[in-house]
Amino acid sequence: QVSVLNLCLIRTLPILTNPFITTDLLPLDFLSKITPGNGFHVSGLRMIQDDGMRGFQISSPHGKVSFPASQFFINCDHFPEEFSIVITMKLQNSSLLQKNEYIFTVLEQDSNNLLLGLRFSLDKLHFLFWNAGHREHVIFRSVSLADNHWHTFILAVSGEYASLTVDCNIPLSLTLERPFPSSLNMKGSRFHIGSRRRWKGLFSGLLRQLVLLPGSDATSRICPTSNPKLAILSVPSILLDLPLKPSENEVLKYPYEAEMHVTFGSAPPCTKTEAGQLWFDVLRRGLHLCDGRDWITMLQVKERLDYIENYQDLYTNSETLDMEIFEIPSNGLFMATANKKPHPGSGIYKWKNGRFESYQNITTHQAQAWKYFTIGEKIFLAVANFEKNEQNQEVSVIYKWNRRKLKFVLYQTITTYNARDWEAFQIEQETFVAVANHRQGNNHNSDSVIYSGIQKQHYLKSIKPSLPLELTIGSFFTIGPYSFLVIANTFNGVSTRIYSCIYIWLGGMFRAFSSILTFGATDWEVFQIGQRVFLAVANSQNYDQQGVSSYAINSTIYEMNITAQMFVKFQDIETYSAVDWEFFTLGEDKFLVVANSFDGKTFSLNSVIYRWQGYEGFVPVHRLHTFGCTDWERFSTSNGSYLIYSSAKESVSKVLKLKTY
Repeated sequence: QVSVLNLCLIRTLPILTNPFITTDLLPLDFLSKITPGNGFHVSGLRMIQDDGMRGFQISSPHGKVSFPASQFFINCDHFPEEFSIVITMKLQNSSLLQKNEYIFTVLEQDSNNLLLGLRFSLDKLHFLFWNAGHREHVIFRSVSLADNHWHTFILAVSGEYASLTVDCNIPLSLTLERPFPSSLNMKGSRFHIGSRRRWKGLFSGLLRQLVLLPGSDATSRICPTSNPKLAILSVPSILLDLPLKPSENEVLKYPYEAEMHVTFGSAPPCTKTEAGQLWFDVLRRGLHLCDGRDWITMLQVKERLDYIENYQDLYTNSETLDMEIFEIPSNGLFMATANKKPHPGSGIYKWKNGRFESYQNITTHQAQAWKYFTIGEKIFLAVANFEKNEQNQEVSVIYKWNRRKLKFVLYQTITTYNARDWEAFQIEQETFVAVANHRQGNNHNSDSVIYSGIQKQHYLKSIKPSLPLELTIGSFFTIGPYSFLVIANTFNGVSTRIYSCIYIWLGGMFRAFSSILTFGATDWEVFQIGQRVFLAVANSQNYDQQGVSSYAINSTIYEMNITAQMFVKFQDIETYSAVDWEFFTLGEDKFLVVANSFDGKTFSLNSVIYRWQGYEGFVPVHRLHTFGCTDWERFSTSNGSYLIYSSAKESVSKVLKLKTY
């Protein structure tokens, strides 16, 4: 028997010039026939992006989603006896499907007689064809495609055999009762994509690839592949790439839609699979686009701070000098409190059910501060201990997150001298941590040490020489290509009226950049508004050589003057033994909150939130009653934004919720 392929010229792209070629026939792309070259709208066809991939949705069986068979078959009207069909599609969950949905059909032009077709019903794939006056019905059972995921499957037919390969897995083979006809006449027929020329059975999913390969099984062409669910033989170019951005007032040449998820609570995952998807955050009224890694805000209703309400009284193990809020990937939001008493020590709390709950206790010795940092994929938490431990050792401790125990475990002890603070930073992709020593014996000018987190070493190693950073480390920041470390010097053994220093990283080490006169400085807050860089110092007291102390003193905000290459005074703010600044934004508004701790008579006084008013600088907008306030931290969850402050005079920290409108 002579194969019909040897007698017919099948139109491909490009057109074959030899009517007797039987190998290497090019694929015939059905979807390209319903996508006009100029890209304008096609009646009954919508283009939708889902899970980062685009496909066509058939919205009507009566639009221009069909074409005559003569566009494929010339000089001969017979369908090939041996062939394979490659389909990439995405179907909804089976509970939402119609009883039968057609992927494509070939119908006689003047009747509803079906010559060839492929349809799907629940977990079955039906292959239909006309053979010698009878309609043959081949059923592939237990085919799980209706799961709301993309799938690519290949139907291959040769004589009395048919096979179905799904996502490049092991093929399912069937023997036909009667072989596929060698002379299935296509004359006067028409291909219909996604329907049988009627509403009943209209395909509800997305079609990305629908290709006929005459003369061979396409499985060997596209399998194996790194992405079998989206294996490609021939996909219309308009479905391959994201649409180009129009120039000026030009509109997109093709109507383009993307699936938009409407969700309450936290954001859905954003990976390469979700690239291009839109997410509408109903809670915060924002529209976001997944770029394959992060949700990019496209539209957002700007929040405005209305008032602050008491949200949670968090009872701590003892008085708290510092807090560190951090998020561990896949584990949630945590907070570490630096508590005064060694037993039960300092606490680690986890945000759960809308509140901080006790998670872990760690023995510390008058802890002054915690610092969370990472080196590669390793997660660390360092505590600065002010007092000696039970073995009469002055050490601060670094803990490492144990992914199996889901706890912080002892990693390294480091000799320190009345340690006050830690700071962690990266320079040229290398991680450094610095510890601030308060004093060694009666020497208040003890050196502080910077450690390098060398990847090849198991532990942090000090780098020499140590820098005389003196008493309290402030903050690390960058301006353009330059890295800085600003130091808050509190007391030199005689007076609090001393200079705090700013260092710049040059030639592989920190070098003095400038110095600023401060008064018992305990904290520097670095922040940026637009292109302007600011430093705010918290001055705690003015103590002179005569032993006179003043607590009602100015704390000062400085701004970087690029021309002069120095920080210049921007604004003085009256504070009362300020020990901390916290900068935060809410919507388009910028705020600073100060921790006022003592006015010379009482620890019960107001801490103040200041709002940025441009030319006016920062102006007070909210006064919050605090008692011995030592630290402010701001954090956000899916339920809103919060402030929390710690107290050095009572064993309770307060979580405040920022109410917005």
